[in-house]
Amino acid sequence: MCVLAPCEAALVSNGVGIVVIFRSGAPLLRPQFSPFVGSRRTLRYLALVCIAVSLPQLSVAQSAGAAEPLSLDQALRVAQERSHALLAQDAAQESAREMAVAAGQLPDPTLRLGIQNLPVSGPDAGSLTRDFMTMRSIGVMQEITRPEKRRARAARFIREADAAQAVRVTQLSNLRRDAAVAWLDRHFQDRLLGALRTQRSEAVLQVEAADAAYRAGRGSQADTFAARAAVSILEDRIRQAEIQVATATTNLERWVGDDARRPLGAPPSLKTVVLDAPALETRIAHHPEIVALAARETVVQAEADLARANQRADWSVELMYSQRGSAYSNMISIGVSVPLQWDQKNRQDRELASRLSMVEQLRAERDELTRQLLSQARGWQQTWRGNLDRIDHYERSLLPLAAERTRAALAAYRGAAGALASVLEARRNEIELRLEGLRLEMQTAALWAQLEYLIPADYATAAVGDPAKIQEK
Repeated sequence: MCVLAPCEAALVSNGVGIVVIFRSGAPLLRPQFSPFVGSRRTLRYLALVCIAVSLPQLSVAQSAGAAEPLSLDQALRVAQERSHALLAQDAAQESAREMAVAAGQLPDPTLRLGIQNLPVSGPDAGSLTRDFMTMRSIGVMQEITRPEKRRARAARFIREADAAQAVRVTQLSNLRRDAAVAWLDRHFQDRLLGALRTQRSEAVLQVEAADAAYRAGRGSQADTFAARAAVSILEDRIRQAEIQVATATTNLERWVGDDARRPLGAPPSLKTVVLDAPALETRIAHHPEIVALAARETVVQAEADLARANQRADWSVELMYSQRGSAYSNMISIGVSVPLQWDQKNRQDRELASRLSMVEQLRAERDELTRQLLSQARGWQQTWRGNLDRIDHYERSLLPLAAERTRAALAAYRGAAGALASVLEARRNEIELRLEGLRLEMQTAALWAQLEYLIPADYATAAVGDPAKIQEK
């Protein structure tokens, strides 16, 4: 019988039967002797059969090896490529830019057709030519919008495009942060599960040792039950950890799709962040939310400029050609329309004052948001640095001491100088400390992601809403 494994094979005849031997790989079936002596043709036939049967296993192994680890940078890139929110903001920018071109043009002229002084009674009723006052008119009216007002209208939509760009920067920053948090959560959930499985393997060995000690008369049956109970508890925690890994994978799948099923690469270092403490106060003005609010401020400022331009009315000019009967002269009419802003202080002036008040409102909100985000970021930095010190304390002191306690209790138990309960308690304490250390790393990683992706590394695009530009206005 051939061994089903993707590895090198050899057919050996010992004069009694034929043995198919694979030199590497885990066999799926044990090698057996065939009940006949093989000829060369038989050997070739069996070799072909073994190769054919092994090909599916080989392809499966190759496909499993082809799944490269998903690094954090790759996850962020995939998440950005899959985002439809960014596409929506790109469309919003394009829409505003197109409207800016349209708003900068003169209004379309108005074509006017009409019949004036048409008789409705008497002998000339309904006639278009017999009465000298009846005229058939065609005219064109054009509103003359001043260039500065058209520029103000276009500027308003240009600022809308800038605001959409600022919102895109905000969404991109949030996307990178959330995708990084999901990736890190999956990474640490995998580590938690691996740690529990390792502890379970050691606990199983402890069960075997307790059983052997009981059979040898050196231990009690209560010790064996205690050891088995410890394994059962670990198995329950493993099932819980598997659920958490599945949940973390689902959360990551929201950002990277099917790539969430791939194994993860090495995590980044949590000891350094792009946004360090000295640069925080200077760079907080480039926080995406502040940039978006500043961009919205420029939109309202453009609306205020347009309201100021509306304080001067636009004129309309009309040219009309009127045709009468053949016995009468045709006529041309020229007209000018001027809106009368007779209550400007309660209309145009009030509108301008409203826009200027909105500018002040957004400026105050931006200042308040800056203080809030600065305080929040400082709190994250303090907690992050404190957690790094705690992690270092875990690695240098707590975990080594717990491991030494477990080894000491185990050595005492093996030397019949200690009880199994002490070993199990020491191991349980070590497990809890290791899991608590991993949870602490998980919390620190979430804070790291908040700080690392708080402000885009390349925030040149955020200059559209830079506060300095607003002040220049």
